[in-house]
Amino acid sequence: MSTAKRLTINWMDVLWLMLLAVLALLPPRTEIHKQMILLAFGLIQLSEGWLMERLPRRGSSYVVLLKIALATLLIDHTVVGPYAEPSINSSYYPIYFIPVVTAAEYFGPWATLFWTGLASACYCSYLYPAMQEYEITAQDFELLAIRILFFFLAAMVVNRYVVESRKQTQRYQETAETLAETNRRLEQAQAEARRSERLAALGQLSAGLAHEIRNPLGVIKGSAEMLSQKLGESNPLATELAGYISTETNRLSALVTRFLDFARPLHTELAPHDITLVLDRALHDVGALWKGEAVRIQKEYGRDLPLVALDESLSEQAFVNIVQNAFDAMSANGGVLRVKVTASSTNRREGVEVRIEDTGPGVPPELREQIFNPFVTTKKTGVGLGLSIVSKIMDGHHGFVRVEDAGERQGTGARFVMFFPAAQENVGDAQSAHMAIS
Repeated sequence: MSTAKRLTINWMDVLWLMLLAVLALLPPRTEIHKQMILLAFGLIQLSEGWLMERLPRRGSSYVVLLKIALATLLIDHTVVGPYAEPSINSSYYPIYFIPVVTAAEYFGPWATLFWTGLASACYCSYLYPAMQEYEITAQDFELLAIRILFFFLAAMVVNRYVVESRKQTQRYQETAETLAETNRRLEQAQAEARRSERLAALGQLSAGLAHEIRNPLGVIKGSAEMLSQKLGESNPLATELAGYISTETNRLSALVTRFLDFARPLHTELAPHDITLVLDRALHDVGALWKGEAVRIQKEYGRDLPLVALDESLSEQAFVNIVQNAFDAMSANGGVLRVKVTASSTNRREGVEVRIEDTGPGVPPELREQIFNPFVTTKKTGVGLGLSIVSKIMDGHHGFVRVEDAGERQGTGARFVMFFPAAQENVGDAQSAHMAIS
């Protein structure tokens, strides 16, 4: 159940009521209609905020219109003096400043002029009956014109202040949004810097361990092969065990190679290429390995794609790693691998965006920020270096890679988005042809 917002009274409302009370005590004191109209003014002022919330579009028009009507009635009941003077000569004519200023607060310049003109017309409506009973001199018309002009002057001054205040508020909001975006990018840069530091430390450790492990592996493999040759068929069990040793040694050697690929400095040789050709080779290579699996590949390549500064072998390796993960995720039940390539721009850089999405189980939300760190994996038998190598390769291409949900619901597939800057963005790198990233 929803409850209506209660009316609140602040010190400005109290001051407003006190001023109206003082005005009610001034002559003519015995005019009950005057006190009733001033009370109505007070009630409208107190309920103005509530009315604006209930009627956000037309509430301001209703408030101004009611104040003009009350001001016009007040003029008719506030003629002071022993003789019957015309209502237009009432000393309470400044009451029209209230609706005029209210309109200046809520509306733009042209609407403010309209409401001020309406208030002035209501005040001048008492001119006709006065002309029927009294002689109106030129000096009286000049005095009336001065009063009307002051209505418009007050309206324009207040409206200009309000408009400038709104513009300043909007500038403050835009500045706040810019600062928030800058802070977000700074936090992202700091996270990237921390990740780079971790990658550097883990890379040095991996390089040392891989180098120390590779030599004993070579000795073990050679010994197993020699043992298998010597035994031949004389001892089948020993020959079988020697074969296991050789197979597992080959697997460990491949794992050490991946560690070295991750640890060694990355030398990129950038040159302008059509990214779709490199992507097609990667899809063909992985598809050949997974031939027979119930995985369909859907391609959507944009037209007039700009050339991208690529290292063909490294970029193909990055595509292979991501596509391989997608096939792994869909190997149980099959699925669809969608590949979309479009021209894109980000952070004022033109380039090409590659989207590779699958219909597998997706990446858990708690791993989104860590999936590109070394040794983080969702596979039971994975090492967790494939995506970290992809991130390193994308850094070498001055691009980026991120992961997000491929479906409308979480856990309904993964989408990897890769951005490669256009070739002209990396002309210097393409000319130098070498860049080392440690």
